[in-house]
Amino acid sequence: MQTARDLKGYKKEIQGALENDFLRSAMDKFAVAYPASRARAFAGIDVPSLVAEIAAIKDANLARLDELLAEFTRHAEACGVKVHLAEDAEAANRIIAEIAHAGGAHRIVKSKSMTAEETLLNHHLEAEGLEVVETDLGEWIIQLRHEGPSHMVMPAIHLSRHQVADLFSEVTRTRQDAEIERLVKVSRRELRARYVEADMGITGANFAIADTGAIGITTNEGNARLVATLPRIHVALMGIDKLVSTLTDALRINRALPRNATGQKITSYVTWITGPVACAAGPEGRKEMHIVFLDNGRRALARDPIFAQVLRCVRCGACANVCPVYRMVGGHQYGHIYIGAIGLILTYFFHGRDKARNLVQNCINCGACKAVCAAGIDLPHLIKEIHTRIQDETGHPLQSSMLAKVLANRGLFHRLLRAARVAQKPITGGTPYLRHLPMIFSKEQNFRVLPAIAEVPFRDRWPVLRPRVERPRWRVALFSGCVQDFVHPEQLEAGLKSMEGLGVRVEFPMGQSCCGLPAQMMGEKEAARRVAIQNMAAMATERCDYIVTLCASCASHLTHGYPKLFTEGTEEKRLAQAFSAKVISFSRFLSEVVKIGPEHFGPAVGVKTTYHAPCHLCRGLEEHEAPKALIKAAGMDFAPAAEEETCCGFGGTYSSKFPTISAQILELKLADIERTGAAVLVTECPGCVMQLRGGAKRAGMPLKVLHLAEALAEARAPADK
Repeated sequence: MQTARDLKGYKKEIQGALENDFLRSAMDKFAVAYPASRARAFAGIDVPSLVAEIAAIKDANLARLDELLAEFTRHAEACGVKVHLAEDAEAANRIIAEIAHAGGAHRIVKSKSMTAEETLLNHHLEAEGLEVVETDLGEWIIQLRHEGPSHMVMPAIHLSRHQVADLFSEVTRTRQDAEIERLVKVSRRELRARYVEADMGITGANFAIADTGAIGITTNEGNARLVATLPRIHVALMGIDKLVSTLTDALRINRALPRNATGQKITSYVTWITGPVACAAGPEGRKEMHIVFLDNGRRALARDPIFAQVLRCVRCGACANVCPVYRMVGGHQYGHIYIGAIGLILTYFFHGRDKARNLVQNCINCGACKAVCAAGIDLPHLIKEIHTRIQDETGHPLQSSMLAKVLANRGLFHRLLRAARVAQKPITGGTPYLRHLPMIFSKEQNFRVLPAIAEVPFRDRWPVLRPRVERPRWRVALFSGCVQDFVHPEQLEAGLKSMEGLGVRVEFPMGQSCCGLPAQMMGEKEAARRVAIQNMAAMATERCDYIVTLCASCASHLTHGYPKLFTEGTEEKRLAQAFSAKVISFSRFLSEVVKIGPEHFGPAVGVKTTYHAPCHLCRGLEEHEAPKALIKAAGMDFAPAAEEETCCGFGGTYSSKFPTISAQILELKLADIERTGAAVLVTECPGCVMQLRGGAKRAGMPLKVLHLAEALAEARAPADK
C-alpha cells in the first residue's frame, strides 16, 4: 500500500477524499448513528469499570506473553495443533506459504484478518502461485477492487451499493441490481463454491486461550466458520498480543468488543475452536490445523513503558467511529493499513516511520478516541509521543522549531504579539477582525473570519481591573493562556464580572504564558516542558486555593498534560502533580465550588441559547453538565444541539495545518447549531469561540457566539454587578 512521501502530497490525497460526496455522506450517517447505538448496547453496564477491567486483563497478560505462549502451545499441540511463532511479517507469510505447499493446497479461502492485512499475506501467497479468495463480504469487495480496508470492522464502508453493483456486474458478466439483498445473494452464490473447492482456510482470531489451547473468533458473517470448517487445512493467524490466560478473560473483553465496534450486544457468531475436528480428506481422518502467532515487534512493544498500552487494542474500530477527521476523509487517508487513532500509532511500529510521519500530524486532539476506547488507551497522548519521536529521529521542521523557541521564551513571545498588534493595522481597518489575510496565509485559511490581536492585552488591563476582596472565601490564581490574554481579553474581564460579589479574590501572575499545548501538538516536547516549568513557577508565587482558567484546552493540558511531561520520581513531576491538582475549569469552579444559582442573576431573558461542548472540557476533563447548569441558572432558554459534544474543527494549530478538513468539520458543526433555532451559542473555550464565531460570520449566519463568561456577565443581577 502506497502512502504520500511528503505532507504536501498527503494533503492532496486528503482533498480527493473531501471531494468524494458519497464517502462524506456515508461517514456522516454512520457518525451520527453510532453513538446512539453504542449507548443502547451498553445500557445498564458500568462502562468505566468494564474498561478498567479490560485494561487490567490486557496489561497482566502482556506482562507474561512468553509464558502464555508456552502454555498455549503445550495445550494446543496436545490437541493436535501445530503452533508457529513468526518474528516478523515476512516470516509469517513464509510459514503459511510453506504449510500450503507441504499440504498440496492450491486454493485458499480467507476470512477477515487485520493481521493478514498487516503482513500483506495475500500478495505473498499470490506471488507463490496460490489462489486466495476473501470470503467476508466487505473484504471480498475490496479484494476485487484491489484496495485495502477503510475500516477494521467495516472494510467497504466507503463504497455505495451502486459501486458494488457495478463491480459485481463486471465480475459475473451479468448486469446486477443495486438492491442490497440481491447483492448479498450474488456474493453467496459466487463464494459458496469456493468453500467447497478450497484446500486451505485462513482465519484470524480475537482470542487465544492459554489454559486450553483454544482460539475464539468473533464475526457477523458465517464465513469464518465455513473457512475454519470445510477445507482440510485450517491456519489461524493472529498477533501474539491476542493471548489471554483464561476463557473468563476473553469473555470479559468480548462483552465490550461488539458493543464498541457496531453497537451490538453480541455478534452473530462467536466461535471457539479447540484443536482439529474430523475431516475425511485430512491426514488420519482429521483436519490439519496450524496457529501462527505474529510478533513483528509486539514483544518488545509490550516492554515499552510508554507504548505498551497500545497492545491492549481489541480491534473494535471505535476510535475511527468517533473521530472527526476519519468522518471527513475515511480510512484510506487516515491510516496505512490499521486505521483510526490506533492506526496512527501502530503504523509507526509495524510499518515504519516513513509510513507514519504524515499520518500522525493529522490528529485534531479532540480526545474522542480515548473516551470511547474499550481498553482505556490514551490514544491522543501516544499520537503526540509518536510525532515527537519521529521528529527527534528525522529532524524538526523549521516551522515547529521556530514555534518552540518562541513559546519557550515568554519575553520574546509577548514582544512578538505586541509587535503583531501594530503590524496588523493595515489589514484590520480598525475592526476587531482581519479583513483579509496576509500573504503568508493560504486561501484555504479563508473559511472563517479571524480575530485581530487586541489593542490592549489583559495583562496590561489587570492593574485597573484587579478586584479588591477584603474577606475572601476563595483565593484564585487566574490562568489566561495566550489567546485570552492577547486576543480575547474581554472574556477574562467577563470572568471577573461573573465572580463579583461572590467572595472570590483573584490574582493574575504576570510570569505566566501560553500553556504549551501548541508546542506539544507540533511535536516539540522539550519546549512544552520549558513552558510548563515557567508557568508552574509563576503560579507558585501566589498562595491560592484554585488555579482557574477560562480556556478548556488550557485546563485539560494543565491538569493532564503537565504531569506527563516529566519523568516519574523527579522534583518536576512532583511539582506538576501538585500544580495540576489545583487547576479547575471556570464552569466547574462557579457551579461546584461557588455554587452560583438563579438568585445571582437578573430576570430571565428567554433568548434561545444552545451550547457547544469544547472537546478538552467534555472529554479532557469529563465535565458535561456544569456549563449547561450555569446557562439554565442564568435564565437562558436552553436548546440542546444534537451533536453538542462533536468537535468544532479548531484544534489549535491543527486548523492552520489542515484547513480544508477543519473547514468541513466546522460546516457540519454550524449546520447542527442552526437546526436548534438558537440565536445565541455559548461555549467555554476561546479557540472554539474563534472557530465558531469566525465561521458564522463568514457564512453570514445571524448567530451570536459568546464565551460562557460573557453570557454569565451579561445575565448577572444588577445588584450583584
